[in-house]
Amino acid sequence: MNEDSRITVMQLLPDLNSGGVEKSTIEMAQALIEKGHRAIVVSAGGTLVPQLEAIGAEHITMDIGRKSFATLKLVTPLRELILREKPDIVHARSRLPAWIGWLALKKLPRKERPLWITTVHGLNSPSFYSKIMTSGDKVIVVSNVVRDYVLKHYKGLDVTKLVVVPRGINPEKYPLRTMGEGKEARALLAETIPEIGGDGPLLLMPGRGTRLKGHHVAIELTRKLRDQGVDARLWLLGTDDPVRAAYVNELRALVRRLQLEDFVAITEYVPDVAQALSASRVVLQLSRKPEAFGRTVIEALSTGRPVVGWNHGGVGEILGALYPQGLVRAFDANELAEKTMESLDADYWRKSEIPYTLSAMQEATLRVYLDALANRP
Repeated sequence: MNEDSRITVMQLLPDLNSGGVEKSTIEMAQALIEKGHRAIVVSAGGTLVPQLEAIGAEHITMDIGRKSFATLKLVTPLRELILREKPDIVHARSRLPAWIGWLALKKLPRKERPLWITTVHGLNSPSFYSKIMTSGDKVIVVSNVVRDYVLKHYKGLDVTKLVVVPRGINPEKYPLRTMGEGKEARALLAETIPEIGGDGPLLLMPGRGTRLKGHHVAIELTRKLRDQGVDARLWLLGTDDPVRAAYVNELRALVRRLQLEDFVAITEYVPDVAQALSASRVVLQLSRKPEAFGRTVIEALSTGRPVVGWNHGGVGEILGALYPQGLVRAFDANELAEKTMESLDADYWRKSEIPYTLSAMQEATLRVYLDALANRP
């Protein structure tokens, strides 16, 4: 396999709606197309299919992620699809699609069998079901935290199969912004979100409306800072979700109980997340469960905003490398207040490029593809 050979990569995942796995799938499809390769995605479909097809990739609808025993009936159709499309690589990004893909490939003659690659995107509960994500000829892991996790829980795994390829952002979408520019952005946003207005520091916590994100800790932190004389405001961005109305109502009740109605905003995502980040003074990352990576941390640091978060999982790994001042012992509320105050008092200004870029992730994954094909027995 030389550098100029055209390859076909078929990616498998449950669907193409919102999410980090879906985003990575499209990003890699785009990188393949730009290099003259062929990109196929197999999923149940979703809102991102037009975006995928617009870049020149192909989508084939097959509901390989539906959690039902009936999904096993798709092993044969997927095998027939693989024989017809002849991909050089089949790349699974989620557990059930990986099982369907692995079973489909298992009965193919070796000469007709594509290279099998998996990506471990998360810290799934260790189990026989989850172990399928370590079955690839090459296994991509999205952080050193994930690498250590799979080696700990899956004894006997060949360490030489593992390749760490961190996720990345497009720095052009998250440009460095001065505090002055951030003040202008905040004033503009406050026209429709009055709770985030004023001259006091704005704390921003982006994340879905799920209990695991630790929103209640951010609300209690805001109360603590205000009790210390800091005119802090809090914006829970992306938290308001009709599907999770009961949880959001619980958060609103906590805000009322702590008398923070005029100082805490709970909203859906805004179109320009980079603008929201630049409007903040400090970004919080307080997930109760360790995360595999922590893309929000990189987005915030790229705009020049300090991040304060628990020292566990991928968030701890990234902060340790780029902004160790923001590391807090997991679930220590007093240290969280102290570190937040320190970040409010000391301007953060990145002095070098953020290494976790989209282009670096794409290039590293392409290298995994090409090297694995070149060294295939």
